[in-house]
Amino acid sequence: MPTFKAACIQVNAGNEMAVNLAAASDLVRRARDAGAELVLMPENVAMMEWGRANIVGKAMPEATHTALTAFQDLARETGLWLHCGSLSCLLDNGRVANRTLVLNPHGQIVGRYDKIHMFDVDLGNGEAYRESATFEPGAEAVTVALPWGKLGLSICYDLRFPHLFRALAKQGADFLTTPAAFTRTTGMAHWHVLQRARAIESGAYVFAPAQCGTHVGGRQTYGHALIVAPWGEVLADAGEEPGFIIADIDTDAVAEARRKVPSLSHDRDFRVAD
Repeated sequence: MPTFKAACIQVNAGNEMAVNLAAASDLVRRARDAGAELVLMPENVAMMEWGRANIVGKAMPEATHTALTAFQDLARETGLWLHCGSLSCLLDNGRVANRTLVLNPHGQIVGRYDKIHMFDVDLGNGEAYRESATFEPGAEAVTVALPWGKLGLSICYDLRFPHLFRALAKQGADFLTTPAAFTRTTGMAHWHVLQRARAIESGAYVFAPAQCGTHVGGRQTYGHALIVAPWGEVLADAGEEPGFIIADIDTDAVAEARRKVPSLSHDRDFRVAD
């Protein structure tokens, strides 16, 4: 497999889609100009809204989604493989899918994934989230064929469910992506170690584009978009401000990590003792 350059963008999205799309598109173009061939965007890249009514009110069906149309045009303009972070896609039942779409350089959709695990948590000090009140969870693990190997898809809270990533790796994923709007509270405690763990367990690169800063409703996200190598090394860290990171991806490193520690082939059945 060849080498290539991958980039992750980091944004501070608000609740005005046109502003968010302009900011994200500018970073994508800058990453392309720096040599990126694959660019990945974070969760909720087009809209960070607060409250069920606001989220549902601004969600759009995939077929007519303003952000998807803009990103398809951007992929054609830049000639990039473009991972569209996640978009709020309105479903026929009135609920919303938190959906990743992957585009080829012709702007065609080549992969689609709906976030499986819902972020229903109480973090203390009044910080609580109930994604299941608004979003319809997905039910399918998805890999996408890229020119350099397979990309396994996930979104944010999925990061805490290692069996998903193991399944993706066993489906042949060489790269994993974890686009996120990780809270500052949980990010400070867990972000880096979870990203490195998923890379090490899977022997895969992890691409983790991120939201950063303070958003509508006072929500704070952690930032620190990462690119992590299969042996667990952090190749790039975006810090806490909007921007992008880029790294050379040596696809031979995937096979090398899995040769050294072939744990993906060492599963054994077991039972849990009473």
